[in-house]
Amino acid sequence: MDYMENRELSWLKFNKRVIEEATAPENPLLERLAFSAIYQSNMDEFFMVRVGSLTDDAKENSKKKDGKSGMTPAQQLDAVFTAVRRLQPLAEEAYKTNMIQLAKYGFQHVDFESAAPEEQDFLELYFKREIKPFISGIVVNDKLPFPFLKNKELYAAVHIASKKGTTVGIIPIGHEHSERIISLGNDGRRFILEEEVVLHFAHLMFKGYKVQDRAIVRVTRNADIMVNNKGSDFRDRMEQLVVKRNKLSAVRLEITNEFSRDALDYICKKLKIGNVRVFNSHIPLDLSYLYRLQELDSSPELHFEPRLPRKSSMLAENRSVFSQVKAKDILLSYPFESMTTSFIRLLEESAADPKVMSIKITLYRLARNSKVIGALCTAAENGKEVLVMIELRARFDEANNIEWSKILQKAGVKVIYGPEEFKAHSKLLLIKRRNTGDKIDYVTQIGTGNYNEKTSAIYTDLMLLTADREIAADAEAVFDALQNGCFVEHTNKLLVSPHALRPQIIEMMDEEIQKGSDGYIAAKVNSLNDKVIIEKLVEASQAGVKIELIVRGVCCIIAGVEGYTENITVRSIVGRFLEHSRIFIFGKDEKSQKIYIGSADYMSRNTVRRVEVAVPIEDERLKRRIQEMFNVLMADNVKARVMLSDGTYVYDRHNAENPVNSQEIFYQRAYEALEKKAAKQERVKNAREKKISKTKTAKK
Repeated sequence: MDYMENRELSWLKFNKRVIEEATAPENPLLERLAFSAIYQSNMDEFFMVRVGSLTDDAKENSKKKDGKSGMTPAQQLDAVFTAVRRLQPLAEEAYKTNMIQLAKYGFQHVDFESAAPEEQDFLELYFKREIKPFISGIVVNDKLPFPFLKNKELYAAVHIASKKGTTVGIIPIGHEHSERIISLGNDGRRFILEEEVVLHFAHLMFKGYKVQDRAIVRVTRNADIMVNNKGSDFRDRMEQLVVKRNKLSAVRLEITNEFSRDALDYICKKLKIGNVRVFNSHIPLDLSYLYRLQELDSSPELHFEPRLPRKSSMLAENRSVFSQVKAKDILLSYPFESMTTSFIRLLEESAADPKVMSIKITLYRLARNSKVIGALCTAAENGKEVLVMIELRARFDEANNIEWSKILQKAGVKVIYGPEEFKAHSKLLLIKRRNTGDKIDYVTQIGTGNYNEKTSAIYTDLMLLTADREIAADAEAVFDALQNGCFVEHTNKLLVSPHALRPQIIEMMDEEIQKGSDGYIAAKVNSLNDKVIIEKLVEASQAGVKIELIVRGVCCIIAGVEGYTENITVRSIVGRFLEHSRIFIFGKDEKSQKIYIGSADYMSRNTVRRVEVAVPIEDERLKRRIQEMFNVLMADNVKARVMLSDGTYVYDRHNAENPVNSQEIFYQRAYEALEKKAAKQERVKNAREKKISKTKTAKK
């Protein structure tokens, strides 16, 4: 269809926007290099998950067609590989250009040939003493077994002259005590990478053989594993699958520079992949070392201006968070406000509060040293009923969540897992507290992002804290359903997938369609591919409804297509912080307008194949705040791109003489709100002291 795009190709356009940030002049130099590392990491995960899934489909369901592009799995793979090759020169040029500019600050990434003679002598000695004793070269041919190449690990591959047919040598790079960056001076800023040293001296690992050619290689393996939670041994099976994933089939081979065709064909044969899955690179295959460079020079012009999350101006420090939420709904905005001084504080206060009876929470991704886990364990140890739904199938966090589940159980927490074949991705907390007499108070929290202190400082997310009893009742119903392995069918206020979210979204869109050109639909999501929602948006556009979409990543609807989507605009914001909040807006009129925030994207995996929760914003102050936030995002002309009718994206440079960087504005507002609050408190304090002084004077 003319107004729909394939999901995988749309994602690659998103990653193109990421690598564009590596060339954006307003980004400091070391931050631009960080975007190169992010781009590469994104591509790794894309191959592991999406290409891995398509590879499985091509084998098991080859005639299955994508509902938006009509392509089979094999056709999608061909299109993906072509698109990735077209992106590679952009990635290489960005990296090389930034490294050249970094030389002005004393940074020099040298290769062995450009190293000074004394440095070459040092590197030879370093190789023989610090590297060679800890690694081994493996010779393989048709009579010798091919070694297992670990996922995303670096190896030196050499083509060895042999009369026995094609013979290659494989050297694993890195060991427990090795250093990826080998310093050659200038406080580590003049350096060479370990794999470059190993490659240069690879011939010393194969004495008696003649090395004809050499290159660095890196394998990406399929990571698309899925298991339902049937049976009591679910956690054990997940542990086994996490180990198994590391040994799944190869889906990509990366290689530096040119390499012997015979040797490359031999490696591909052993990995059981075609040459179409081989990708050449003229830059390092693992750019994670760039983060280490950021630590070597603290010059302000090389880094983003330091930004620390502020305390929320909506929360006072001299009253418990629970009591403040009882008085009014509170909206928290990350990373501009601190999770530690708000949400974590609520959990820790509740864990210690003798009147708190129970805490129920859903967990998806957590920080390495999670304060959330600490508070939940303390609450259980203090005799409270603590129920935790922890999703063991959170991709790439399975091992962490398995360990957290064991720690929670040991502390006396009741741990449950998501329903069969459905991940629980909701961000939901329910606290029950005994008030005077038999009265019970509730605080419910619904958010757009994970309970992760680390990512809360780099992802933009929203969180509502409310004492609304109907919302609490809905939350209780969600937890009851999770415990019983079923789904919520009806709610009072919350939207809960898989049964009670998309139908309500469609119904609210229908209400706007009835208004015609007076209708308005807006959304901010990470991704959009739900075909039912896409078709409804097209119907709304055809009815004259104005539709504004902010979609950071995958967007399978194409805006501005005549006769279909000419009333739809699509924007994507890629900047310093990862845009992660989800906002749904229906209607223009403030009095009748409906605004929701929640954990679900407009993707079928979220709307019909996961447990997700969205909450209405009913406090008029908070509604105005979110609408204003959305307006600022729409006005962004620094980090925003707008989609054209051919599906391409260009920077939005409207009103360029007045730059609007939405993320910076939100940080400024968080600072200003706290300053205003402090000023107001100072005025109240001064007025009180003045009044006391007058009273004392009058008495005298």
